[in-house]
Amino acid sequence: MTGTPRSQSLLLPERVDDYVSPNNPVRFIDAFVDGIDLAAAGFARAKPKPTGRPGYDPADLLKLYIYGYLNRVRSSRRLEAETHRNLEVIWLMRHLKPDFKTIADFRKVNRSAFRDVFRQFVRLCRDLDLFGRELLAVDGTRIKAVNNSGKNFTKASLKRDLALIDKRLDHYLSSLGNADAEDGGNADVASKDDISKKIEAMKARRERLIGHQKTLEETGADQLSLTDPDARAMDRNTRVGVGYNIQIAVDVKHKLIAEQQVHSKVSDIGLLAATAVAAREALDVKCINVVADKGYFAIEDIEASEAGNAFPIVPRPRRGAAASRNLYVKERFQYDATADQYTCPGGQTLPPTGKKQYVRDGVFEQKYRNYRACKQCPIKRQCTGSDARTISRYENEEVLERMAERLAARPEALNQRRETVEHPFGSIKQWMGQGAFLSRRLDNVRGEFSLTALAYNIRRAITLVGVPTLIEAVRP
Repeated sequence: MTGTPRSQSLLLPERVDDYVSPNNPVRFIDAFVDGIDLAAAGFARAKPKPTGRPGYDPADLLKLYIYGYLNRVRSSRRLEAETHRNLEVIWLMRHLKPDFKTIADFRKVNRSAFRDVFRQFVRLCRDLDLFGRELLAVDGTRIKAVNNSGKNFTKASLKRDLALIDKRLDHYLSSLGNADAEDGGNADVASKDDISKKIEAMKARRERLIGHQKTLEETGADQLSLTDPDARAMDRNTRVGVGYNIQIAVDVKHKLIAEQQVHSKVSDIGLLAATAVAAREALDVKCINVVADKGYFAIEDIEASEAGNAFPIVPRPRRGAAASRNLYVKERFQYDATADQYTCPGGQTLPPTGKKQYVRDGVFEQKYRNYRACKQCPIKRQCTGSDARTISRYENEEVLERMAERLAARPEALNQRRETVEHPFGSIKQWMGQGAFLSRRLDNVRGEFSLTALAYNIRRAITLVGVPTLIEAVRP
């Protein structure tokens, strides 16, 4: 077979529609966006003005972006190229060919509206019964920002770099003095000029670092990023360098993302309630269980999550001096709420001592101790290295005890969490190629990840029910 000659004229030219099969995802993208009230979602220029030259319809540019993120094409320049050569995009855009700046500006201007589009697709999946709405898995990952590690500064790194510069300056100044002393001042002029240039460069860098120090002191910030001011240096174990903390809540039934958030906060502590409660509201259920790893273990956050009817299941980390010294941990001590006392592994009671003490942010703790019992205890060495073992109890610690009961009732939830959240993170980073963000500043990055999470959910839903079912679901 040789094919049809390219120069051959056709009596009835083929339609672009003939190249797009009924099961092609672009047909769902087209139907889905056409069913969205873009003005209500917050898109700019959703309603054209009666005068002036008409601009591109936001619906068309939104379709282009959803297609791009669904097919690993996120760059505005690459999206522009697709409108000229990709038959699927030509069909979707109806031969419209916006330039890359128009495409890029659309993402920047409508960054907040993308979140509403993501939530509308969550509602569509909810109507199709694709969410189990019984157990959510919450976890976080770090994605690189548009900020090199060399342009991120902390107080510690600035102090270290300044000390290193001062050391090098002393070395170069000493070398310059030695050069002047050589041969009665007849040293190599080129060598002296080279050392002088290095000294000037070092002094200029030193001034810049001192300026960065003053900026941190004036703003009270813990970090300074020059390219993307909202990006933060992540933990070294993440291998990301400077980036953002991505939080998702995933329904365990089909591993669909129910809620997604982006934060500049390096740690996961304190982010559980915000993600879990928002996911519960998005799934429209009265209450739901939420499993997370020990990195989310914070009593205030767990209490806030419970208050929002998202009941956490978080394993307690082995922290504190007792755990590090291989002594009896706090869980070995049984609390009696009626008598307000603890019973130790040796069978002795530990009554409260003194008044409750303020810890932080309105949190108080009570200490429990029994000097006399500890003094004569035969297993004292397994319990404490001091005169007596002291147990601290937060004022609202019954929150942790209720959570421990939930974990004991369904220990398999921890394994469910791992296999649930790794699927979207693996797909986003590997299959979708989202190893780094293209946008700068937190609001823009949030809009970009909303498109990423939307594309993941669309791909997952197509796998589960197919394109025709999704199209039927969005038709009025």
